[in-house]
Amino acid sequence: MYDHPMNQALSRVDRIPRLGRLGWLMGLYAENYQHLMRLFAPDHLHQGRYASSIGDGLDLYLDVIECHRYTVELRMTYGILDPLTGEPDPSAYVRLYRDAKQVETTHCYVGRRWQDVIGMYPPADELVSHRLRMNTFLGKWLEYLAERGHGVATLRRLDEAGVPM
Repeated sequence: MYDHPMNQALSRVDRIPRLGRLGWLMGLYAENYQHLMRLFAPDHLHQGRYASSIGDGLDLYLDVIECHRYTVELRMTYGILDPLTGEPDPSAYVRLYRDAKQVETTHCYVGRRWQDVIGMYPPADELVSHRLRMNTFLGKWLEYLAERGHGVATLRRLDEAGVPM
């Protein structure tokens, strides 16, 4: 009798569904949403600049760039500037999807722009890999901030001069 591979018993490992890279990325988006909501509840913040200070001399700045019905656009950074470019570093631009309960890092500045890292027209696989790295970075950063004591209680809105309101 012909022994077709489909007729053979699958090992336990083979029966476990594999999470594809896109599924993994969507999982990161959902985890980052939970972390960010617990930390700063940015869906309730108004457009403007906020600072979270825990007394260690390294304040976190949260810029609420735009608030829309289903999304909130944010930028997270410290007050540290890259000596070569003058840009805040590290910095993450984040889009919060209220309805989907997901947070996506749209781009980061950690020494270089995404175009410098993967080019203007990267292959899809390379783009997914880059998004995985950016969103993993955001997740680890949010965990670090929570461990250090940042949160809603340490967040203060700043006026245009950078003074707490």
